[in-house]
Amino acid sequence: MAEFQSFLLRTCISFAFLFALTSSNSTFVCDPARFAELKLEMSSFAFCDKSLPFAVRVKDLVDQMTLEEKVQQLGNLASGVPRIGLPSYQWWSEALHGVSDVGPGTFFDSVVPGATSFPTVILTTASFNESLWKTIGQAVSTEARAMYNLGRAGLTYWSPTINVVRDPRWGRTIETPGEDPFIVGKYAATYVRGLQDVDGFEKSKDLNSRPLKVSSCCKHYTAYDVDNWNGVDRLHFDARVTEQDMEETFQRPFEMCVKEGDASSVMCSYNRVNGIPTCADPKLLNQTLRGEWDLHGYIVSDCDSIEVMVDDHKFLGDTNEDAVARTLKAGLNLDCGVYYTNFTANSVQQGKVREGDIDKSLKYLYTVLMRLGFFDGNTKYESLGKNDVCSRQHIELATEAAREGIVLLKNDEHTLPLNSSNFKTLAVVGPHANATKAMIGNYAGIPCRYTSPIGGFSAYANVSYSMGCGDIACKNDSLIFPAVQTAVNADATIILAGLDLSVEAEGLDRENLLLPGSQTELINQVAETAKGPVVLVIMSAGGVDISFIKNNTKIKAILWAGYPGEEGGQAIADIVFGKYNPGGRLPVTWYGADYVNMLPLTSMTFRPVDSLHYPGRTYRFFDGFTVYPFGYGLSYTQFKYNITYSASSISIKLDKFQHCRSINYTDGIQPPQCPGVQTNDLACDETIKFQLAIQNIGNVDGSEVVIVYSKPPRGITRTHFKQVIGFQRVFVEAGQSEKVTFKFNACESLKIVDYAANSLLPSGEHSIIFGDSGVSVPLNVIY
Repeated sequence: MAEFQSFLLRTCISFAFLFALTSSNSTFVCDPARFAELKLEMSSFAFCDKSLPFAVRVKDLVDQMTLEEKVQQLGNLASGVPRIGLPSYQWWSEALHGVSDVGPGTFFDSVVPGATSFPTVILTTASFNESLWKTIGQAVSTEARAMYNLGRAGLTYWSPTINVVRDPRWGRTIETPGEDPFIVGKYAATYVRGLQDVDGFEKSKDLNSRPLKVSSCCKHYTAYDVDNWNGVDRLHFDARVTEQDMEETFQRPFEMCVKEGDASSVMCSYNRVNGIPTCADPKLLNQTLRGEWDLHGYIVSDCDSIEVMVDDHKFLGDTNEDAVARTLKAGLNLDCGVYYTNFTANSVQQGKVREGDIDKSLKYLYTVLMRLGFFDGNTKYESLGKNDVCSRQHIELATEAAREGIVLLKNDEHTLPLNSSNFKTLAVVGPHANATKAMIGNYAGIPCRYTSPIGGFSAYANVSYSMGCGDIACKNDSLIFPAVQTAVNADATIILAGLDLSVEAEGLDRENLLLPGSQTELINQVAETAKGPVVLVIMSAGGVDISFIKNNTKIKAILWAGYPGEEGGQAIADIVFGKYNPGGRLPVTWYGADYVNMLPLTSMTFRPVDSLHYPGRTYRFFDGFTVYPFGYGLSYTQFKYNITYSASSISIKLDKFQHCRSINYTDGIQPPQCPGVQTNDLACDETIKFQLAIQNIGNVDGSEVVIVYSKPPRGITRTHFKQVIGFQRVFVEAGQSEKVTFKFNACESLKIVDYAANSLLPSGEHSIIFGDSGVSVPLNVIY
């Protein structure tokens, strides 16, 4: 998100307004003492009457404003209306993996010097632990409310990022939950619940009045995953997307975020989709978000998106007034920028948009602020303060999140875990050996503290450190020899290498899938001369082709640590020395380096394009060489799966209004008499249940991630190989067994999306696959 050309100006202006409430020792609008200080009679303003429904109060608030006053509330910095006691409000705050100071709504100073910086989303997702995702959201929102009480933060957070990782080169993989749309959507809904939910009000009768702890925003809607590649950037890109891919992949996480997470905001993206800027598309905004999915909240633009529409997309030759009219009528309620505040009044005067469209947007916006307690306060959270930010519990949670996400990729001869009694001296080398800021990635604030890898390993052994490279670019080999010398006499060597924000980031897509510069040479030379076992730790978001390391017998073990947050060094050391048994799984495919030579980043299709010889994308449609597949991850123990209960078939009797639909099969395979039925025509109340016993047959306690896939009937053309339909992380003591139960909705878990974007439940023999255990069961759908 964010065009930062006007960022500094907005920041300075925002700080001037940030204390509009707290300077009068009040943290909510409708405080009688505050109105008395303003010399206003609060009882004369119905919007402060708590006995009235929110809808009535918000209408009264909006009705009291003039047109000029209304339009000044439509930008991310709402100026307020002093004559009616309405203060300014800065809508833009961020909380992707901790409270951030990106965006002018939040800042750190001597009162609150920092906030807990959890692992970046790609690593947290690798834990495959929904309860962890929600707990992190709850911790982040607690710190956000505490900072709000102290006048250092807002209540509206434009997080999380929930775009699917379609291509390994995308620079913002670091922010996302990976390549599977179901997992991305499940993360989105769970994290949003953690941020927003107030205990006891998770399922209020009127969701438009449901109290919020903080407001969360799912972004960037939609089909956005090109930042800056080979001369193509997000400000000009037109994503040409099939309706099949929209239904099956791009839209699914956003639908789950709105329907399951009840997110109170969605952000539209910079790009066009099939020729239309997303922020100006009434089908995407009014019809889908607001209509079909029933969003209970507001829609906001990515920053300066309306300006981008005019100046970069040059959409339909729109003037500034044309553009604001178009986006308002399409359903865009809030402009992160100044176009709405500068040009909407003129647009009304020119007859291009109605004042009623402005009123509608303001009602959505101020309803969310009412739900947050901005007007009435919230006694549940008013006691939160400085001690609730960077608490010991939150720092430990950040460490635990990193431990749970880290993935063990290789462990020859059971080299790991190291025993501190046998390995007393360590060589810790490489460009990430002393990592601090690199560990917290982007959209990060100021962390509570850092525990670098050197710091983490120093608790277990005597550490000798050598950089090996001057930085991640590692443009020369001048520092390799000192690193080699460091490893010569150490009992074991830990190499920390990988990528950082200079390689993969917002506005910066990757050119290749290799380690930068001389990092490969550093790793090979250190491994060749090291006295003891060599362990490689990769920090990255996207996959890296490390085939040479995978096949190097002198490198005994490999860990992927993502960007592990402020306590990353501690988490890595805890795993290497066996305090924690790794259980993370890769949330993205690690392709071979030649994959990026087979197709451009800008080709938006997931299925192979045979005419252009483009391969498919993600584990669902790609069956070529991978360095490591999606869902891969090892443990220090072994697990065995036994199915104790399994559904075997589903029989659905069709009535005269439910009709069979054709499905394309490969030549030589006879389709069933009734190939499939549209899910919209079915009740879709059938469930399928499976129970497994997960047995730990090793000698170490550990957690197993059970990923469940469905595979469609054999012979259906151009559909997925398999798709994730559920997952659980289960802890099993050594020698013990734990039962895991899965219940799936048949339509959601077995459906396919055909070329015409129809969601169909095919008849025939589906397969339910449990991870990479080799265990699967058939499931017949019969009409």
